[in-house]
Amino acid sequence: MTDGRAWQGNWKDRLYKRVRERGFASLTAFAEARPAIPLYALAEELGEEDVAAVQVLSGLLAEAEQCNQVTRFERDVLVRQLSQSLPNGWPPVMDDSSRFAVAKALARWIGYTPEVHQERARQVMAAILARPPHPGWRPLGPDDELIRMFWPDEDT
Repeated sequence: MTDGRAWQGNWKDRLYKRVRERGFASLTAFAEARPAIPLYALAEELGEEDVAAVQVLSGLLAEAEQCNQVTRFERDVLVRQLSQSLPNGWPPVMDDSSRFAVAKALARWIGYTPEVHQERARQVMAAILARPPHPGWRPLGPDDELIRMFWPDEDT
């Protein structure tokens, strides 16, 4: 977590400069090279003291909108949230602790979902909860078969 330095100066320029310094043409390419890594970890890699996870999220969404791949972005963010909250995969037993971890991952994901996709995201969340994945399931990226089953490509 940053101490406010992330918002000093032109943070967008700083973010993209860091991405280019690492040999990537876009923030999306940088993130795709690190599938299922939580957003905060991507931010730390780009600048532990002066890059915030919400800046990475904002940049990824902007690029997804430009490329008309917001659905893929949504799946990617879901995978990253599941990875963060469920590091050992889908829980084998839904006790209070595991229910909380699942709820936290899904709530964060819904919170990061653009308004235009909120209803669809709620449907995806309900489907995941109604038909939970097998114990230990860990999606490795936005093209995970189960994730795509819940939310196939819809962008035009």
